[in-house]
Amino acid sequence: MCGIASWSGAVDAEHDGRAALAVMTRHMQRRGPDAEDVWAEVRGGCVLGHRRLAVLDLDGRAAQPMHSSCGRYVIVFNGEIYNFRDLRRALEDRGIAFRTTSDTEVILALFAAEGEAMLPKLHGMFALMIWDREARRLFAARDPYGIKPLYIATTANGVLLASQVKALLATGMVSRAPDHHGQAGFWMLGSVPEPHTWYRDIRALPAGHCVWIEQGRPSPTRCWHDIGAEWRSATDSQAPTGDVRERVRAALRESVARHLVADVPIGVFLSGGIDSGALAGLMVEAGARDLEGITLAYDEFAGRPEDEAPVAALIAAHYRIRHHVRRVTHEEFSADLPRILDAMDQPSIDGINTWYASKAVAELGLKVVVSGVGGDELFFGYESFRQLPRLVSRWRPLSRIPGAMTLAGVAASLQARHSGNARWRHVPDWARTIGGAWWLRRSVFSPEALPELMGAEPASEALRDFDADRWVQTMTGPLPRDPTLALAQIESMTYLRNQLLRDSDWASMDHSVELRTPLVDAHLLHQLQPLLSSVPRFLNKSLLAEAPTKPLPRAIIKRPKTGFGIPVARWLAESRGATDAGSRGWARELVKAYEVTL
Repeated sequence: MCGIASWSGAVDAEHDGRAALAVMTRHMQRRGPDAEDVWAEVRGGCVLGHRRLAVLDLDGRAAQPMHSSCGRYVIVFNGEIYNFRDLRRALEDRGIAFRTTSDTEVILALFAAEGEAMLPKLHGMFALMIWDREARRLFAARDPYGIKPLYIATTANGVLLASQVKALLATGMVSRAPDHHGQAGFWMLGSVPEPHTWYRDIRALPAGHCVWIEQGRPSPTRCWHDIGAEWRSATDSQAPTGDVRERVRAALRESVARHLVADVPIGVFLSGGIDSGALAGLMVEAGARDLEGITLAYDEFAGRPEDEAPVAALIAAHYRIRHHVRRVTHEEFSADLPRILDAMDQPSIDGINTWYASKAVAELGLKVVVSGVGGDELFFGYESFRQLPRLVSRWRPLSRIPGAMTLAGVAASLQARHSGNARWRHVPDWARTIGGAWWLRRSVFSPEALPELMGAEPASEALRDFDADRWVQTMTGPLPRDPTLALAQIESMTYLRNQLLRDSDWASMDHSVELRTPLVDAHLLHQLQPLLSSVPRFLNKSLLAEAPTKPLPRAIIKRPKTGFGIPVARWLAESRGATDAGSRGWARELVKAYEVTL
């Protein structure tokens, strides 16, 4: 895992991008502490920078920026290509020789042979940039789920790209003017929806997209892989129960085995839940040796269902893996908060739990950890997968009864007043569609709160013709007619993409830890696509829990879902006297503190 950066544009006597690259790579030091290098082709108008976290081929020969054997292409790459050995063998069969055992060189050779048509062959997580020295243009691409970030800023002196928003800001070449749409998205959803960022002049290269940049101008981005298509094309499956179990088990085993490819030891985040527990079992089954399980614990949760340590200990014993419980205190959180906010690339109401879990991984001397993130989206684990379709199915006929909506509006207003959250006023409108119902459940602040949070004029601009369902489909594209499949697509392309995966990246990278996600994998999703409509038949994520040869104990499967939590709200209330100690209070405190760090 690494940090990458580039500049491309017209060269003049005052600016050729090298100073900007030096600043960006220095800013991303924690993403890659093992090596740093900058390559410049001044006359061509390109500079590439790289910070390396060595995981595959630890030798200096695999350092980046890396040149193709023909000398035409230069790459900087962040991520892992899990099927690179298969790709390498196929290229060797075509007579191509290799100097390293890295996945980076395989990407270069494949690009030299096939150009951007190579992208669907890459199974993994990645953000990459390749400079074509002959055509003098830069190619950039991201993986289908958007696990690895890549941001673009067009300036008066050329185009800058980097793994972090704050690295682009650090150059002093990019305006800090706010992106009102992106900031409104944070206030309403708890994270900034891509391609927007917190800043007007910085955009995320969307997940599953690629772009060419020539003479300092980016072309329109192209979507090379839309994961939403897997849910939209899912058909009603009547596959026998036993067949579904075996096919899911085989696909999961293959994904986990792929994600163990490394030349360094690997750990696993071990909560008391099904996702991480099943992955631990599958990792042991796939041959992981001396596996380390890492669990967070808090004194505030002791003796309560939120305390994951006792249950995680049972899972560790069940699979005979070493178990480490890392306790986090209020005092440690207060001391670490400035660094956490510095690492947080854009405001997010989540991520602190992953930051501490990654801190524990680094303290054990590990560079790579496996996370169970994505299990709820793939195996329909959220209670909303059952609640929201029922809500919509009942609300639609109700909305056709004369006077029903008037009464519903009165009841919704009373609930808004009682809860202190104005979003409940929108139940009569939002509950009519699955996108609106999802927004009702996930939203943090209501649209009415935005003028006070971000100013009247910016809020008015961001909310012009606001419609919750339309906002959702702007992020996801068209949705399938089946409401449960639609929710899985929404969760995967909004909450998972914009919050969980983004938080996983900045929180782990701040400790120089590579976080891998076997349940967030476009190849796995494609393998399971024919079965997606059958998965909801298996409650409590039993397909995942029973995937290891030695399934998770029934007590784990039946345990109520608690989430991967941290008592930030309680700590805020105690230390800062916050009147709203929930997610809304944390969002307010977060933005105030975040903007001070810039």
